[in-house]
Amino acid sequence: MEDLNTADSLLNKRLSRREMLKIAGVGGIGLLLGGGGAYGALAVKETLAKNSAPSKGDASGSRVGFYGEHQAGIITPAQHFLSFASFDLTTSSLADVRQLFQSWTEAAAAMTSGDLIGNSNNNLNLPPSDTGETAGLSPSKLTITFGVGPSFFDNRFGLAGKRPTTFGELPKFRGDALQTEWCGGDIGVQVCADDLQVAFHAVRNLARIARGTAVLRWMQDGFQRTGPADPSNGTPRNLMGFKDGTGNPDIADAQAMKEIVWAGSGDGAAWMKGGSYLVARRIRMRIEIWDRSTLDDQERTFGRHRDTGAPLGMRDEFAPLDLNAKNTAGEPALPMNSHSRLAHMDGATKILRRAYSYTGGMDAKTGQLDAGLFFISYQRDIQKQFIPMQQILAASDKLNEYIVHVGSAAFACFPGTRPGGYIGETLF
Repeated sequence: MEDLNTADSLLNKRLSRREMLKIAGVGGIGLLLGGGGAYGALAVKETLAKNSAPSKGDASGSRVGFYGEHQAGIITPAQHFLSFASFDLTTSSLADVRQLFQSWTEAAAAMTSGDLIGNSNNNLNLPPSDTGETAGLSPSKLTITFGVGPSFFDNRFGLAGKRPTTFGELPKFRGDALQTEWCGGDIGVQVCADDLQVAFHAVRNLARIARGTAVLRWMQDGFQRTGPADPSNGTPRNLMGFKDGTGNPDIADAQAMKEIVWAGSGDGAAWMKGGSYLVARRIRMRIEIWDRSTLDDQERTFGRHRDTGAPLGMRDEFAPLDLNAKNTAGEPALPMNSHSRLAHMDGATKILRRAYSYTGGMDAKTGQLDAGLFFISYQRDIQKQFIPMQQILAASDKLNEYIVHVGSAAFACFPGTRPGGYIGETLF
């Protein structure tokens, strides 16, 4: 069975540039846009051999290996659906937290293999060890990526001294209208899959295993266009109709990933080597206002042509941005406050974007659509990469007329683990 988890396996695949963009992720709007008791012990009785063997529901290429140097779901090809969950711990025992991550690791290894959790007992007097809605389904490229928030390093568990030196709560940026129900969390879990039922099943069962140790704080589902909907496999579009993810770095470039994404042992916490820092931002789009804007205004907002995704005045979607280019009127071809120009900065500071569109239905207070972008980015250092970019965008981006940031969180995502180990063991 092919394992898509490691960078080596990605480098060994011969992919077109378009495929690389899909691997790198949907992209934001340019930049942004122990407590299971008896059940916990029963639910995660999964053998390592079961994880490494083909699963009953597996189809060729539908499994992403769970184990590896890095966690899957960071430079993994972007799947069609997202279920992101933030948890708060309800225990003050480090032993409980360690047991939770051990149980979650075994459960995640089983689910990403396409197996149900536990022994699927038929005892009518006990709850089943798995909720069962994915029985017979393929793994659907399921990935489960775990991280801990800044609040994890308070005084509850004696780990304050292990908090990475540059890792803390994100500042409030200009224009933020943050809602507490979409912010923070002790633990963040990014679940992605090509089937939403498979993704939701994973979050549901992780929450079930965590009972008595952690509770859900908030949860967001997301989507992008599926493969069958776009056989050409072009760059996905966001809900504003523009291609999204063109400028992501090439994840097949191991050196670039080392510089941009993966934390090193000297980056403030030796236990984070091989991990990455995740930023999550819930960005609501003022869709009704955007839909009444002229095409010229929309294109000048992004600095790109809507049809092709090319920089204004150019034809190739992947043409490099020319910040000195002029239009026929002698003005900058890319407006000075356009999103693509500002997000580009000096061209040297980069992040890896992995975002999904979302809809929360209708806002009952306004009668308008509650929809937008759930932005996720991975970077080696949030302070040096994400924060400077977002400060520039928050101050001057023309796109701010049409969006508002309502959610914000940051998580330190652990390095990967080996069979027999568990996620987070380098910290615990």
